[in-house]
Amino acid sequence: MASNSAYLAILAAIATFFVITLIFSIIYFIFRIARKRPPAQQPRPRVRTAPDRLISISENQLFDPSLNKIDMVDLVNATRNFSPDLIVGDGSFGYVYKARLTSGVTVAVKKLGANAFQGAREFRAEMETLGNIQHKNIVTFLGYCKTGSDRVLIYKFIEKGSVDQWLYDTSSAGLDVSARRSPLSWRTRVNIIKGVAKGLEYMHNLEKPIIHRDIKVSNILLDADFEAHIADFGLARMMEHSHSHVSTQVAGTMGYMPPEYFQGATAATVMGDVYSFGILMFEVATARRPNLKIKDESGNEVRFVEWAMRMVLQNEEMKLLDGCILKDDLNVLEVLEFFKIAAFCIDERPKERPSMKKVVELLDQIYDETTI
Repeated sequence: MASNSAYLAILAAIATFFVITLIFSIIYFIFRIARKRPPAQQPRPRVRTAPDRLISISENQLFDPSLNKIDMVDLVNATRNFSPDLIVGDGSFGYVYKARLTSGVTVAVKKLGANAFQGAREFRAEMETLGNIQHKNIVTFLGYCKTGSDRVLIYKFIEKGSVDQWLYDTSSAGLDVSARRSPLSWRTRVNIIKGVAKGLEYMHNLEKPIIHRDIKVSNILLDADFEAHIADFGLARMMEHSHSHVSTQVAGTMGYMPPEYFQGATAATVMGDVYSFGILMFEVATARRPNLKIKDESGNEVRFVEWAMRMVLQNEEMKLLDGCILKDDLNVLEVLEFFKIAAFCIDERPKERPSMKKVVELLDQIYDETTI
């Protein structure tokens, strides 16, 4: 009997041991799982836009009080998720889309490229320049939207596209069908040049002057009246202390960049803008691309600027003109003075170039507003 009692006691002890071990094992595994589970996170605010696309709530700011609130959702929908069909141009670091907002307003939307560094740099340049200036010959900046790494800039839509499109018929995107591809008259070309000159004069004479650094025909937009608007300030820089230069990396477009940039100079200057403007004058008058070589009368290939200056020095300015310009629309003395100003602007010595204020004065002396 005693032996049976001892046997039962042993069985009870063993059972108790297994039960306790099981309980502790369960507690241990529950503790391990709890430690591996990440802490609860607050869900990020998300909104649905175009089909199957989610973006974070965006930061935005509008500079035109006539516009209602615009956020990234509106812009994604207005551009059909940035459809290639709505591209009307490409500026530095991004494509420009034509978009009609729900309010009925048509705007130009530039979505900066995926390269985070360049996108952030251009975004900052636009904020520092266009956000605080207003001029009839500078594109109107309406606002911006930011969502994560996405950055979008909003501008007033300029109906007739860029001067590049009108000179070379590169693309009909975004242009009014009824006004496409008539050759620009001489008077219209002069008016475009005067508008760009006035826009640059304004920029260069601000309390903190702005250097555009990328003046070229694709960055000059034309409105319904063919008035010029300087666009694409992604390379622009504000000058902090001096009206002569600001230290920064060399930037611009081949054919428009001043010679000092290729001679070791690393400072962007207002005189660099003046040189690019002089090249623009020659290009608008000749409809020849400044980055391409030209065959001279001897059949030799020469740089655009060499060809243009040679023709001026040989008093053959009339041969420079685009063949599409009607000769009946020309005053020969005015044409000669036009090219004299252009040559003045592209002097290889920066200090010998005129200021944009002087350029405007010279153009006004030749072309009175009532004659254009």
